[in-house]
Amino acid sequence: MSVMGKVVRAGVGRKRVQTLVMVLTTMMSVTACILALGLVVAAQGPYERAFADQHGAHLNVLYDPTKASPAQLAAAAHVPGVTASAGPYPAVTLQPRAGQDSRIPPAGSLLPPMTLVGRAQDGPMDDLRVTRGRWIAGPGEVVFLNGRSPLSVGDTAQFPDLPGRPTLKVVGLADSVSWSADGWVAPEQAVGLTAPGTTPAAQYLYRFAHAGSDAEVDADHAAIAAAVPSGALTKATTYRPAREEANRTASTFVPFVTAFGVLGLAMSVLIIGVVVSGAVSAATRRIGILKALGFTPAQVARAYVGQALIPAGVGTALGVLGGNLLSVPVLGVARKALRGGLLGIPVWVDVVVAGAALAAVVGTALVPALRAGRLRTVEALAVGRTAPGTKRAAARGTTGRAGPAGLLSAAQDLIGRLPGPRALSLGLASPLNRPGRSATTAAAVVLGTAGVTLCVGLTLSLGSIQDGLAADGAGKVLVQVPVDGSAPVDHVDEAAVVKAIESRPGTRAWYSSVPAVATVAGATDRYELVAFTGDASWSGFQLVTGHWFHGPGETVVSAAFLRANQKKVGDTVTLTDHGRTTPAKITGEVMTTQDVVFVDRASLEPLGGAIHAEAVSFHIDLISGTDAPSYADGLDAVVKPMGLSADPGEGRLNIVVLAMNTLAGTLTLLLAVVAGLGVLNTVLLDTRERVHDLGVFKALGMSPRQTVGMVLTSVGGSGLVAGLIGVPIGIGVHHLVMPAMARAAGIGVPDADLTVFAPSVVGPLICGGVALALLGALLPATWAARTRTVTALRTE
Repeated sequence: MSVMGKVVRAGVGRKRVQTLVMVLTTMMSVTACILALGLVVAAQGPYERAFADQHGAHLNVLYDPTKASPAQLAAAAHVPGVTASAGPYPAVTLQPRAGQDSRIPPAGSLLPPMTLVGRAQDGPMDDLRVTRGRWIAGPGEVVFLNGRSPLSVGDTAQFPDLPGRPTLKVVGLADSVSWSADGWVAPEQAVGLTAPGTTPAAQYLYRFAHAGSDAEVDADHAAIAAAVPSGALTKATTYRPAREEANRTASTFVPFVTAFGVLGLAMSVLIIGVVVSGAVSAATRRIGILKALGFTPAQVARAYVGQALIPAGVGTALGVLGGNLLSVPVLGVARKALRGGLLGIPVWVDVVVAGAALAAVVGTALVPALRAGRLRTVEALAVGRTAPGTKRAAARGTTGRAGPAGLLSAAQDLIGRLPGPRALSLGLASPLNRPGRSATTAAAVVLGTAGVTLCVGLTLSLGSIQDGLAADGAGKVLVQVPVDGSAPVDHVDEAAVVKAIESRPGTRAWYSSVPAVATVAGATDRYELVAFTGDASWSGFQLVTGHWFHGPGETVVSAAFLRANQKKVGDTVTLTDHGRTTPAKITGEVMTTQDVVFVDRASLEPLGGAIHAEAVSFHIDLISGTDAPSYADGLDAVVKPMGLSADPGEGRLNIVVLAMNTLAGTLTLLLAVVAGLGVLNTVLLDTRERVHDLGVFKALGMSPRQTVGMVLTSVGGSGLVAGLIGVPIGIGVHHLVMPAMARAAGIGVPDADLTVFAPSVVGPLICGGVALALLGALLPATWAARTRTVTALRTE
């Protein structure tokens, strides 16, 4: 064993560059696989893990304390099926307005009705996790539900209808896995938010033995309601909407993470195989020497497996460390998007990936080592001293017939007759010396190019989808009401506003939107009806099918509305308000995650046209080159007397899209590095094997520049072919992944979000395959150019 150990250590130390490449290749491959697998695991049931970690509640109930005694409310916690409970917490349901410090929405804007609960951050149930800012320190502060907050940290909410017109400052946002409230205040603050003559409601949180379906939750709700006096239970909300949203978001991550994971796994296996088998094949002559010294084939195989395992083991250890370190920021972004999930890589992922990587190394090293070990000593010594091209030429000369080796030689001869510098033709023919190795490396570049293509496509598609989802806030300038938090605006002279907008220099287009009080007959009550005036074609709203409404009697709706009401594009719905009705034909499905119905304002005229005047907003697009702040300041001076304000529009960042782009970019970078290392290793082996030929070329007058050109040309053609193959593969995977992600999110994908691969995008991507191959070959090419002629001739 001491002799075997010396052989292994000598082999590792003798090939320092190849050893380093093997360490780096294994490290990057393991890092990519750990990160990809960790992301897939993180996207599996993040809500269930968060629900368990934060002691979530299945049912959140508000009781009227005037209709039930504290003992009766406490007794409800002992209803059969209840496994845990918490409360009572004082709760008030109010509709505040944006305070003076708020910009979006403007100060004085009416905010949605919200339930505020007075409680501590932690408790026996529904632990609250602050995601931004801090927890409340006392009265006068509020923390809103993350993702559902109408205001930002630092803004204020006013309650002008309450005595003293109390104001609360938003000091933080928090995650509630149960969505138990819209916001939280200090317990003593709840009394100050209660109208005279009333008392705060009492909130109780419950967890049940069986609450996995809507039917089970409904049964649990009925049991709780039956345990208290009639009318005491005033409101109950369940964890189901929070669970559905979280799982829907998590499901959108799975398709693209899986695609990157498969690409990374396939590339890692290919590259590790090329590196290990190439290292063993390059040592055939040394194997012959070992056999001459008395080593058996089994000993030779063990020696070279051990020689491969040492750098691979180091690379695997570094890859496990790197994958776990890199997972901290990457999974942190994913956790924010998923609102739960893992903060680190599970140990079993590290073990599985490390074991698979080392098994791949053993398998790829064992096959060529056993094959070389079975060679006779003289053959191993002879083969190890003969360049691949010489072997085929000799084989062709001795056999006299054109087998596979003869065909390769004929192809090399044909390439040699091409017009152009001889150094470049030699480079083009070089991959034929080792066709198997070259093909495997080219396959890795194909996968790398496919990964880059998929990343670019996802980035473009997600950007376009984000623009479509944020179209309700479109406009470089927004005009909204009210502005100063004084008396509510109950009338807006829209004609005057339109005149001011159209007469303002720099205006390109505009439209207005406003929630309407009308309803859709027979529909569920979860949707929002929004009426439009003006030209909204520039807004960015994207249609999955059909077309935008062109006038009264038409409407476009969301996929959620179609599903909930079992409708389809082409059907007719009935708009109704105070006994009046009017038909509207569904002309299109708009891409949005919300449950909405969009109509032209003229469609509401038969109903009386009732709208929420205080919620009217005007969206203005500007002529290119117009300064939005200056335009807004000038328009604000005109509309301010009308109770309006004009402000520059602000883009909204979608954390889910940000997380997906971050993950895709990270995985793509890892794939590209692994592919580049594979090219570097292949070119390095080829130049080492043909170093004697290189010395002859230099002796015949080949300059260093020609040498670099020859080496780079040897991979340039393969890189071009890889680009031509990899880009269509990446486009195909993109066209499979994007619809799968959209289905998981419950929306459709418009064709415009899939057809993002214009010629201006495809061309650089194809060239990217060439660039990837050239970058990988640059270091070996430089080494070959700097090798002295005498040194190259003496090295075989």
